[in-house]
Amino acid sequence: MEVGVFIPIGNNGWLISETAPQYKPSFELNKAITLKAESYGFDFALSMIKLRGFGGKTEFWDYNLESFTLMAGLAAVTSKIKLFGTAATLVMPPAIVARMATTIDSISGGRFGVNLVTGWQRPEYSQMGLWPGDDYFGDRYGYLTEYTTVLKDLLTTGQSDFKGDFFQMEDCHMKPVPQGDVKLICAGSSDKGLAFSAQHADYSFCFGVGVNTPKGFAPTNERLLAASAKTGRDLKSFVLTMVIAEETSEAAWAKWELYKSGVDEEAIKWLGLQSAADTKSGSDTNVRHMSNPVSAVNINMGTLIGSYAEVAAMLDEMADVPGTGGVMLTFDDFLEGIEKFGQFVQPLMKSRQHIMVEAAE
Repeated sequence: MEVGVFIPIGNNGWLISETAPQYKPSFELNKAITLKAESYGFDFALSMIKLRGFGGKTEFWDYNLESFTLMAGLAAVTSKIKLFGTAATLVMPPAIVARMATTIDSISGGRFGVNLVTGWQRPEYSQMGLWPGDDYFGDRYGYLTEYTTVLKDLLTTGQSDFKGDFFQMEDCHMKPVPQGDVKLICAGSSDKGLAFSAQHADYSFCFGVGVNTPKGFAPTNERLLAASAKTGRDLKSFVLTMVIAEETSEAAWAKWELYKSGVDEEAIKWLGLQSAADTKSGSDTNVRHMSNPVSAVNINMGTLIGSYAEVAAMLDEMADVPGTGGVMLTFDDFLEGIEKFGQFVQPLMKSRQHIMVEAAE
């Protein structure tokens, strides 16, 4: 099973809490995290794009770096780990993204890929006068299909003459093309989103489900496998999961309870309102059941809490779910969390024994 890290390009990472670690994003922080992940054999690092946060007492995600420029910097200081930047496709033309991806491919020596997002939070774009109207909620996978067609044309052949409803290319040229195979990611989990991924993406990211329910995402995998069967492609799921691992289960749970006690209700309310705005394309945002009080503090992503051995066992359970290619991990404290994962959790994982063998050679 592959393991990646969803690096904290936004302030406070993935915990919407006054009692969680408080920090602003910076290149130095993300460099330290990515280099530490690389040293422990992580397979990839991915950064999101967020153009407006959710406010509240913690100003959650009000501070954000830009994904492609951050990954370009990380490409220059890493040597093995794969890197994925996120393209806000609504405001980043495919020809520009293709050229930026080719540049980072050159910096990294062929280790770069692109995460494609359609845009689900209206204020991110309306603040700049770039929201196309709410009909976009229903049209966005048609838009993304054309976008991806142009992007792939340019990345593979350096030329596109595509004519569609959203894009009209006129002998568009781009040289050079990337030296590596620029992999594409999509995280859509609606029926339209999964159908798009099954046809056009190389990886599909999904949210884990619940606290210490490692196989809770299995129904999403089943839907992805069904969609992939229709296209004849072998597409794997990479599951977004938070890990809070300590020497003892009691210590890990004490952290979780502390974070929940400081939940930023104002920011969560804003987040829920934005996710409810899409009434046309189904549940296909980075927000899952925000009314659920169990783990709204970390956007209700799947969360594994316990001792090192308990977390390792749960991650191995995830690896056994059909259609799973890997996990993309977040941590309450990224530097400390990756260190504990690399030192104490990963060596206990059956699904990561190849990494331990490589490290010993």
